[in-house]
Parts: sequence; C-alpha cells; structure tokens
Amino acid sequence: MLLGQAMATAERQTGVACPDCGLFQRLPVISRRQIAECRRCARLLAGPAAGRVEAPLALALAALLLLLPATVAPLLVVSSHGAARTSWLWSGIAGLWRAGFAPLAAVVGAFSVAFPYLYLAALIGVLASLLLGMRAHVGPVFRWVIRLRPWVMLEIFLVGCFVAYSRLHLVVGVHVLAGGWCLMGATSALLLALTQFDERTVWEALPLRPRSRRRRHVRGYPSRPDTAVRAIACTVCGLLVTAAHAAGGCPRCGAALHDRKPHAFTVTAALVAAGFLLYVPANVLPVLTLVSFGHEQSNTIITGVLELIHNRLWPLALIVFLASIVLPLLKLCGLTWMLLSTLQGSRRALIARTRFFRFIDTVGSWSNIDVFVTSVLVALLKFGAIAQARAGGGLTAFAAVVILTMIATRTFDTRLMWDAQRRG
Repeated sequence: MLLGQAMATAERQTGVACPDCGLFQRLPVISRRQIAECRRCARLLAGPAAGRVEAPLALALAALLLLLPATVAPLLVVSSHGAARTSWLWSGIAGLWRAGFAPLAAVVGAFSVAFPYLYLAALIGVLASLLLGMRAHVGPVFRWVIRLRPWVMLEIFLVGCFVAYSRLHLVVGVHVLAGGWCLMGATSALLLALTQFDERTVWEALPLRPRSRRRRHVRGYPSRPDTAVRAIACTVCGLLVTAAHAAGGCPRCGAALHDRKPHAFTVTAALVAAGFLLYVPANVLPVLTLVSFGHEQSNTIITGVLELIHNRLWPLALIVFLASIVLPLLKLCGLTWMLLSTLQGSRRALIARTRFFRFIDTVGSWSNIDVFVTSVLVALLKFGAIAQARAGGGLTAFAAVVILTMIATRTFDTRLMWDAQRRG
C-alpha cells in the first residue's frame, strides 16, 4: 500500500530545469501553502498560489473593469489664479507628442495604457479558458502574457502620479478626481491578482500541441547525467524536450528551443555598453524645465531629488533617487560583473550573482518613475508664464537607458555563469 502511494506520488512529480542555473530536478507535489525552490540557486519554481484560477481571474477582471473608467474619466485637476487644467490618463502622451518628444510619448503610451490593456485581456482569456476547459491554443497566448508582464507599468505610473502630485501641490491646487481613484483601484486589483496567480498552474494544465504529440518530451528527472545533457528546457514554460526533437519548438507554448539563448553574451554586452554611453547625458542634461512667473529652472535628475529634499519630501526623494540614479547604474555595473565573470569562467559567488540578477530583473522597470512624473507635469502645468513644465533632452536618454537595461536582462542567460561550474 505504501509502496503504491510512493509510486503514484513519483508519477505526479514533474521534471523541471531551473531557468536560472539549469539544474535538472523533480518538482514535488506541493500544497497551496508551500513553495518549491531550486535546490541549488533557490529560484522559486512553484508558489503558494498553485492551483488557483478563480481568484486571479476575478481580480484581473476587476482590474480591467476599473481601468476602463480610469482611461475615460479625468485623473487630476489643478488650479492656479482662477485657471484650471484637467489631466486624463492619455494627457501626458499627448503633451509629449505635441512638444516634439514622439518616442517618449510612445513609451509612456505603451507602458501605461496599451500594454496594461493587452496584458489584462490576455490574462483573463487564458484563465477563463482554463476554467471552462477550453485549453487548445492557450500556450502561445500565455507565453506572450509572461513576456509582456515586465513592460506593464501601471503601478509605476501610479507612483509617478503621486510624485507629480506632491510637486504640484507646492505651487498649485491639486484635486484627485474619479479617474484617479479608479486607477488606484485597478492597480491594486492587478497586484492582488498577481499574488494569487501561479504560472506553473497554467502550464501544467495545458496540453501539448496536436501536431507535436508524437514528439518525445521528458516527464521526469533524467536518470543519468548524459541523458540530462541531451534534454533541453523551454525557458518560457519549463517543459523538458529531448535535444533530438527540439527543432520544431516547444510542444506546449510554441517558443523556440535552445540549449542556451542565442548570442546572449554578445547582445547583452552591446546593450550594456550602449547603456553606459547614454547614462552620462541622461544625468547631465535637463529632464524637466519649470517656468514660474517667467523664471525658468532646468532640472536634472539629481536637482529634482534635491528639490524634493528641500521641500521636506524625504520619502519621495529617496524613491526617485534609488529608482532613477542608483538602480540604472546598479543594473549596468551588475550586468558588467556577470559578463566579465562569465568570460573568465569564474565559479565564485554563483548563487550571489544569480540572486542579484533576479533582483535587478525584478525592480529594473521602476526606473521609469521620472519619465511618468515628467509626462504628468507636462500635461498639467500649462499656465503660460505663471506656471509651465517642459520635457528636456535628458529624459529621452534616460528612458533609453532604462529600456536598454531591461532588454539586457531579458537577453542575458544566467545559465552561462553556471556552465563554468559544470566544466570544473
């Protein structure tokens, strides 16, 4: 009896390869209050929300329903000397576009409006399909849901609105309107949905593509090391496929299969070098010019932080300093460290390097706070010589640094660092 239960449990265990260190291992059956981590680098492989579909679906639907009025209703209204200006979710996009910053307008529009709608609609479609049992062709859609998540910056845009509100409140009257409250509700619902959502729950529920059912895929941990070497793990859904049958793509999500990301080292190195070159003008050139009663004041990122400190807004000053100055430099230096260590084949501090990579990958998008703050200020401060805000050339360079570093973390393959240990 006990032997039968043990064999049944072993059959339910799933063979996985850690996306960070590449270690092949078996994922045990866990309860909803447990988590599963990689035994070598502590990467989270399955979270405590495993098996939940209804709760994240309801919260994602609530976020989408709240985002609709946040888009069509005004967010803020500012008043100065009898004149009033109202801001919508798209006002900053239009303001940057009219000021000649079309690339910045496209970035703000994509990260704060277009991508959140696409992400929520696709996520709701995937979860609803699982709930209704319609699981065919869901894998490729969910693959794009995963890839789109780092570029959905609704919560960062909301923090940017808070920073802009604090700066505006010093010179003009500011009031939050219905759209602003709906935006707060949509962001809160989205973040709650993500806490109740487990990616592996979706992947394990999806079938293989019908045309790929005859392909051989690995269900459990390979019994011999040479077998493990011949298996390739999908970096999106984690499915193990034998190297001989990997040319047609992942049978579950449709992603291209490679033993390691193609040209990961050279592409990441080029992106990091470009980021270093743009980091200087991003911090030297003004990102925002404020006009107050005919007097112009050009602010760089650091002078904006000093202004917040001067006005005793210490928490906001700390957030902007860490997100806009420290974090981009930390990402550039951290990726440089990892590239050099990989080039040298170093086996030192592999776990520390891997955890540090996960950290900069997770928080890297928060550097966009300054871009969102400027978009809100440009849209609201339009009182002529009394009060006005204009974007500066440094903002374009800064946004480019943020985007380049985010792409660099997507292209880098941390498994290259662990290959040094395997060779040793």
